[in-house]
Amino acid sequence: MGLKVFVEVAIASIVAGCSTHPLDLIKVRMQLQGEPAVQSLRFHTAAAPLHPLPPSRVGPVSVGLRIIQQDGAAALFSGVSATALRQTFYKTTKLCLYDILKTKWTDPNTNNMPLMRKITAGLIAGGVGAAVGNPADVAMVRMQDDGRLPPAQRRNYKSVVDAITQMSKNEGIGSLWRGSSLTVNRAMLVTASQLASYDQFKEIILERDLMKDGLGTRVTAGIASQFVAAVVSNPVDVIKTRMMNIKVEAGMAAPYSGVVDCVMKTIKAEGQWRFTRDSFPTYQDTDHTLSSAPSHWNNSANCSKISRLHSHSDYDDE
Repeated sequence: MGLKVFVEVAIASIVAGCSTHPLDLIKVRMQLQGEPAVQSLRFHTAAAPLHPLPPSRVGPVSVGLRIIQQDGAAALFSGVSATALRQTFYKTTKLCLYDILKTKWTDPNTNNMPLMRKITAGLIAGGVGAAVGNPADVAMVRMQDDGRLPPAQRRNYKSVVDAITQMSKNEGIGSLWRGSSLTVNRAMLVTASQLASYDQFKEIILERDLMKDGLGTRVTAGIASQFVAAVVSNPVDVIKTRMMNIKVEAGMAAPYSGVVDCVMKTIKAEGQWRFTRDSFPTYQDTDHTLSSAPSHWNNSANCSKISRLHSHSDYDDE
Protein backbone atom coordinates (compact mmCIF):
# COMPACT_ATOMS: atom_id res chain seq x y z
CA MET A 1 0.00 0.00 0.00
CA GLY A 2 1.87 3.05 -1.26
CA LEU A 3 1.53 6.70 -0.35
CA LYS A 4 -0.24 7.41 -3.64
CA VAL A 5 -3.02 4.97 -2.81
CA PHE A 6 -3.32 6.36 0.73
CA VAL A 7 -3.74 9.89 -0.66
CA GLU A 8 -6.29 8.71 -3.23
CA VAL A 9 -8.39 7.07 -0.52
CA ALA A 10 -8.20 10.20 1.67
CA ILE A 11 -9.23 12.55 -1.14
CA ALA A 12 -12.07 10.30 -2.31
CA SER A 13 -13.34 9.89 1.25
CA ILE A 14 -13.27 13.63 1.96
CA VAL A 15 -15.09 14.48 -1.27
CA ALA A 16 -17.70 11.80 -0.62
CA GLY A 17 -18.18 12.77 3.02
CA CYS A 18 -18.47 16.50 2.36
CA SER A 19 -20.84 15.94 -0.56
CA THR A 20 -23.25 13.95 1.59
CA HIS A 21 -22.74 15.97 4.78
CA PRO A 22 -26.28 17.44 4.64
CA LEU A 23 -27.71 13.91 4.72
CA ASP A 24 -25.59 13.07 7.75
CA LEU A 25 -26.65 16.27 9.51
CA ILE A 26 -30.31 15.47 8.89
CA LYS A 27 -29.74 11.94 10.18
CA VAL A 28 -28.19 13.27 13.41
CA ARG A 29 -31.06 15.72 13.94
CA MET A 30 -33.56 12.91 13.44
CA GLN A 31 -31.72 10.63 15.85
CA LEU A 32 -31.91 13.33 18.53
CA GLN A 33 -35.62 13.96 18.02
CA GLY A 34 -37.57 13.23 21.16
CA GLU A 35 -34.46 12.81 23.28
CA PRO A 36 -35.69 12.86 26.90
CA ALA A 37 -32.61 14.64 28.21
CA VAL A 38 -33.08 17.70 26.01
CA GLN A 39 -36.81 17.59 25.44
CA SER A 40 -37.48 20.60 27.63
CA LEU A 41 -34.87 22.73 25.88
CA ARG A 42 -36.62 22.66 22.56
CA PHE A 43 -39.93 24.15 23.66
CA HIS A 44 -38.87 26.83 26.10
CA THR A 45 -39.47 30.47 25.21
CA ALA A 46 -39.40 33.67 27.25
CA ALA A 47 -43.20 33.95 27.06
CA ALA A 48 -43.94 30.37 27.96
CA PRO A 49 -43.16 28.25 31.00
CA LEU A 50 -40.78 25.35 30.75
CA HIS A 51 -43.05 22.35 30.07
CA PRO A 52 -41.91 19.18 28.33
CA LEU A 53 -44.14 18.44 25.36
CA PRO A 54 -44.61 15.22 23.43
CA PRO A 55 -41.83 14.86 20.86
CA SER A 56 -42.75 15.69 17.30
CA ARG A 57 -41.82 13.18 14.61
CA VAL A 58 -40.80 14.51 11.22
CA GLY A 59 -39.12 12.85 8.28
CA PRO A 60 -35.83 13.71 6.56
CA VAL A 61 -37.40 16.06 4.01
CA SER A 62 -39.24 18.03 6.71
CA VAL A 63 -36.11 18.21 8.86
CA GLY A 64 -34.07 19.49 5.93
CA LEU A 65 -36.65 22.11 4.97
CA ARG A 66 -36.96 23.27 8.57
CA ILE A 67 -33.19 23.77 8.82
CA ILE A 68 -33.13 25.81 5.60
CA GLN A 69 -36.11 27.94 6.69
CA GLN A 70 -34.67 28.68 10.13
CA ASP A 71 -30.95 29.02 9.45
CA GLY A 72 -30.47 29.07 5.68
CA ALA A 73 -29.07 26.48 3.27
CA ALA A 74 -25.54 26.95 4.59
CA ALA A 75 -26.66 25.42 7.90
CA LEU A 76 -26.85 22.04 6.16
CA PHE A 77 -23.05 22.10 6.09
CA SER A 78 -22.57 22.86 9.80
CA GLY A 79 -19.65 20.79 11.01
CA VAL A 80 -18.35 19.97 7.54
CA SER A 81 -14.75 20.60 8.68
CA ALA A 82 -15.19 17.84 11.27
CA THR A 83 -16.55 15.53 8.58
CA ALA A 84 -13.46 16.14 6.44
CA LEU A 85 -11.14 15.33 9.35
CA ARG A 86 -13.18 12.28 10.35
CA GLN A 87 -13.14 10.93 6.80
CA THR A 88 -9.39 11.45 6.57
CA PHE A 89 -8.66 9.38 9.65
CA TYR A 90 -11.56 6.93 9.91
CA LYS A 91 -12.33 5.98 6.32
CA THR A 92 -8.72 5.97 5.14
CA THR A 93 -7.58 3.80 8.05
CA LYS A 94 -10.51 1.43 7.61
CA LEU A 95 -10.24 0.86 3.87
CA CYS A 96 -6.46 0.63 3.78
CA LEU A 97 -6.32 -1.79 6.71
CA TYR A 98 -9.07 -3.94 5.20
CA ASP A 99 -7.17 -4.07 1.92
CA ILE A 100 -3.98 -5.13 3.72
CA LEU A 101 -5.79 -7.89 5.61
CA LYS A 102 -7.56 -9.09 2.49
CA THR A 103 -4.27 -9.30 0.61
CA LYS A 104 -2.79 -11.43 3.39
CA TRP A 105 -5.84 -13.66 3.92
CA THR A 106 -6.95 -14.28 0.33
CA ASP A 107 -6.53 -17.87 -0.87
CA PRO A 108 -3.91 -17.70 -3.67
CA ASN A 109 -5.43 -20.72 -5.42
CA THR A 110 -9.02 -19.47 -5.67
CA ASN A 111 -8.25 -15.73 -5.41
CA ASN A 112 -11.15 -15.50 -2.93
CA MET A 113 -11.29 -14.90 0.81
CA PRO A 114 -13.71 -16.96 2.95
CA LEU A 115 -16.69 -15.04 4.33
CA MET A 116 -15.62 -15.42 7.98
CA ARG A 117 -12.21 -13.94 7.17
CA LYS A 118 -13.91 -11.05 5.41
CA ILE A 119 -16.04 -10.39 8.48
CA THR A 120 -13.01 -10.62 10.78
CA ALA A 121 -11.03 -8.24 8.59
CA GLY A 122 -13.98 -5.84 8.59
CA LEU A 123 -14.28 -5.96 12.37
CA ILE A 124 -10.58 -5.21 12.86
CA ALA A 125 -10.42 -2.47 10.22
CA GLY A 126 -13.61 -0.80 11.38
CA GLY A 127 -12.66 -0.86 15.05
CA VAL A 128 -9.20 0.60 14.53
CA GLY A 129 -10.48 3.27 12.14
CA ALA A 130 -13.25 4.32 14.53
CA ALA A 131 -10.87 4.67 17.47
CA VAL A 132 -8.57 6.87 15.40
CA GLY A 133 -11.40 9.07 14.13
CA ASN A 134 -13.48 9.36 17.33
CA PRO A 135 -12.38 12.92 18.33
CA ALA A 136 -13.49 14.26 14.95
CA ASP A 137 -16.70 12.21 15.21
CA VAL A 138 -17.61 13.78 18.57
CA ALA A 139 -16.91 17.26 17.19
CA MET A 140 -18.99 16.52 14.09
CA VAL A 141 -22.06 15.37 16.05
CA ARG A 142 -21.93 18.40 18.35
CA MET A 143 -21.48 20.89 15.51
CA GLN A 144 -24.31 19.29 13.53
CA ASP A 145 -26.71 19.46 16.47
CA ASP A 146 -25.87 22.99 17.62
CA GLY A 147 -28.54 24.62 15.47
CA ARG A 148 -31.25 22.52 17.11
CA LEU A 149 -30.58 24.00 20.55
CA PRO A 150 -31.64 27.39 21.96
CA PRO A 151 -28.95 30.06 21.49
CA ALA A 152 -28.02 29.98 25.18
CA GLN A 153 -27.34 26.25 25.02
CA ARG A 154 -25.20 26.22 21.87
CA ARG A 155 -21.49 25.47 21.94
CA ASN A 156 -20.74 27.67 18.90
CA TYR A 157 -17.61 25.86 17.78
CA LYS A 158 -15.94 27.76 14.93
CA SER A 159 -14.27 24.71 13.37
CA VAL A 160 -13.25 21.16 14.16
CA VAL A 161 -9.93 22.45 15.57
CA ASP A 162 -11.79 24.86 17.85
CA ALA A 163 -14.18 22.09 18.89
CA ILE A 164 -11.41 19.67 19.81
CA THR A 165 -9.49 22.43 21.61
CA GLN A 166 -12.50 23.52 23.67
CA MET A 167 -13.49 19.96 24.54
CA SER A 168 -9.96 19.19 25.70
CA LYS A 169 -9.74 22.38 27.74
CA ASN A 170 -13.22 22.39 29.29
CA GLU A 171 -14.04 18.69 29.58
CA GLY A 172 -10.68 16.97 29.53
CA ILE A 173 -8.91 14.88 26.93
CA GLY A 174 -11.17 11.95 27.75
CA SER A 175 -14.16 13.80 26.27
CA LEU A 176 -12.64 13.36 22.81
CA TRP A 177 -13.28 9.65 23.14
CA ARG A 178 -16.75 9.97 24.65
CA GLY A 179 -18.90 7.25 23.18
CA SER A 180 -15.83 5.62 21.67
CA SER A 181 -16.94 2.13 22.67
CA LEU A 182 -20.14 2.67 20.71
CA THR A 183 -18.24 4.24 17.83
CA VAL A 184 -15.93 1.25 17.65
CA ASN A 185 -18.79 -1.25 17.95
CA ARG A 186 -20.80 0.56 15.28
CA ALA A 187 -17.81 0.81 12.97
CA MET A 188 -17.04 -2.87 13.42
CA LEU A 189 -20.66 -3.76 12.64
CA VAL A 190 -20.79 -1.43 9.63
CA THR A 191 -17.44 -2.45 8.20
CA ALA A 192 -17.91 -6.16 8.74
CA SER A 193 -21.43 -6.19 7.31
CA GLN A 194 -20.69 -3.64 4.57
CA LEU A 195 -17.38 -4.81 3.18
CA ALA A 196 -17.98 -8.52 3.72
CA SER A 197 -21.46 -8.41 2.17
CA TYR A 198 -20.16 -6.25 -0.69
CA ASP A 199 -17.52 -8.83 -1.60
CA GLN A 200 -20.05 -11.62 -1.10
CA PHE A 201 -22.72 -9.99 -3.29
CA LYS A 202 -20.12 -9.25 -5.95
CA GLU A 203 -18.88 -12.84 -5.98
CA ILE A 204 -22.45 -14.18 -6.24
CA ILE A 205 -23.22 -11.86 -9.15
CA LEU A 206 -20.08 -12.89 -11.04
CA GLU A 207 -20.25 -16.60 -10.22
CA ARG A 208 -23.85 -16.84 -11.41
CA ASP A 209 -23.04 -14.70 -14.45
CA LEU A 210 -25.83 -12.26 -13.59
CA MET A 211 -23.69 -9.31 -14.70
CA LYS A 212 -20.26 -8.73 -16.17
CA ASP A 213 -17.46 -7.43 -13.95
CA GLY A 214 -17.76 -3.68 -14.23
CA LEU A 215 -19.38 -0.54 -12.87
CA GLY A 216 -22.89 -2.03 -12.79
CA THR A 217 -21.75 -5.00 -10.71
CA ARG A 218 -19.91 -2.81 -8.22
CA VAL A 219 -22.78 -0.36 -7.80
CA THR A 220 -25.34 -3.17 -7.40
CA ALA A 221 -23.22 -4.95 -4.81
CA GLY A 222 -22.55 -1.63 -3.07
CA ILE A 223 -26.22 -0.69 -2.80
CA ALA A 224 -27.11 -4.12 -1.41
CA SER A 225 -24.26 -4.00 1.11
CA GLN A 226 -25.32 -0.55 2.33
CA PHE A 227 -28.80 -1.84 3.09
CA VAL A 228 -27.30 -4.58 5.22
CA ALA A 229 -24.99 -2.12 7.00
CA ALA A 230 -27.77 0.41 7.72
CA VAL A 231 -30.11 -2.16 9.27
CA VAL A 232 -27.35 -3.72 11.39
CA SER A 233 -25.81 -0.47 12.67
CA ASN A 234 -28.73 1.92 13.17
CA PRO A 235 -29.59 1.02 16.81
CA VAL A 236 -25.98 1.54 17.91
CA ASP A 237 -25.75 4.73 15.84
CA VAL A 238 -28.71 6.31 17.64
CA ILE A 239 -27.20 5.68 21.08
CA LYS A 240 -23.73 6.75 19.88
CA THR A 241 -25.08 10.09 18.68
CA ARG A 242 -26.88 10.77 21.94
CA MET A 243 -23.91 9.86 24.09
CA MET A 244 -21.56 12.06 22.07
CA ASN A 245 -23.97 14.98 22.31
CA ILE A 246 -24.10 14.95 26.13
CA LYS A 247 -23.62 18.39 27.65
CA VAL A 248 -22.94 18.40 31.38
CA GLU A 249 -23.75 21.67 33.15
CA ALA A 250 -21.74 22.67 36.20
CA GLY A 251 -23.28 21.27 39.37
CA MET A 252 -25.77 19.13 37.45
CA ALA A 253 -25.83 15.40 36.77
CA ALA A 254 -25.23 14.14 33.25
CA PRO A 255 -28.43 13.30 31.35
CA TYR A 256 -27.21 9.72 30.96
CA SER A 257 -25.06 7.82 33.42
CA GLY A 258 -23.88 5.44 30.71
CA VAL A 259 -24.81 3.47 27.63
CA VAL A 260 -27.30 1.19 29.39
CA ASP A 261 -29.02 4.18 31.02
CA CYS A 262 -29.26 5.90 27.64
CA VAL A 263 -30.81 2.79 26.08
CA MET A 264 -33.33 2.34 28.87
CA LYS A 265 -34.39 6.01 28.94
CA THR A 266 -34.75 6.03 25.16
CA ILE A 267 -36.93 2.91 25.16
CA LYS A 268 -39.03 4.23 28.06
CA ALA A 269 -39.64 7.60 26.43
CA GLU A 270 -39.89 6.61 22.77
CA GLY A 271 -40.41 2.86 22.54
CA GLN A 272 -38.21 0.06 21.26
CA TRP A 273 -38.93 0.90 17.63
CA ARG A 274 -37.01 4.16 18.10
CA PHE A 275 -33.88 2.27 17.08
CA THR A 276 -35.20 1.34 13.64
CA ARG A 277 -37.01 4.51 12.58
CA ASP A 278 -33.95 6.26 11.15
CA SER A 279 -32.73 3.37 9.02
CA PHE A 280 -33.64 5.12 5.77
CA PRO A 281 -31.62 8.32 6.37
CA THR A 282 -28.84 6.12 7.75
CA TYR A 283 -28.93 4.16 4.48
CA GLN A 284 -28.87 7.38 2.44
CA ASP A 285 -25.88 8.59 4.40
CA THR A 286 -23.83 5.39 4.35
CA ASP A 287 -24.42 4.92 0.64
CA HIS A 288 -21.82 7.62 -0.13
CA THR A 289 -19.09 5.05 0.49
CA LEU A 290 -19.83 3.81 -3.01
CA SER A 291 -17.61 6.67 -4.10
CA SER A 292 -14.67 6.17 -1.78
CA ALA A 293 -12.43 3.63 -3.47
CA PRO A 294 -9.23 4.37 -5.35
CA SER A 295 -8.81 3.28 -8.94
CA HIS A 296 -6.08 0.72 -8.28
CA TRP A 297 -8.70 -1.66 -6.88
CA ASN A 298 -10.65 -1.55 -10.16
CA ASN A 299 -8.70 -3.51 -12.75
CA SER A 300 -11.45 -3.68 -15.34
CA ALA A 301 -10.12 -1.63 -18.23
CA ASN A 302 -13.43 -0.20 -19.39
CA CYS A 303 -14.37 1.31 -16.02
CA SER A 304 -11.16 1.95 -14.11
CA LYS A 305 -11.55 5.73 -14.25
CA ILE A 306 -15.31 5.97 -13.74
CA SER A 307 -15.23 3.61 -10.78
CA ARG A 308 -13.10 6.07 -8.79
CA LEU A 309 -16.34 7.88 -8.09
CA HIS A 310 -18.82 5.03 -8.11
CA SER A 311 -17.19 1.91 -6.72
CA HIS A 312 -17.73 1.12 -3.05
CA SER A 313 -14.54 -0.86 -2.63
CA ASP A 314 -13.40 -3.33 -5.22
CA TYR A 315 -10.63 -5.30 -3.61
CA ASP A 316 -9.44 -7.36 -6.56
CA ASP A 317 -5.73 -7.98 -6.80
CA GLU A 318 -3.81 -6.08 -9.42
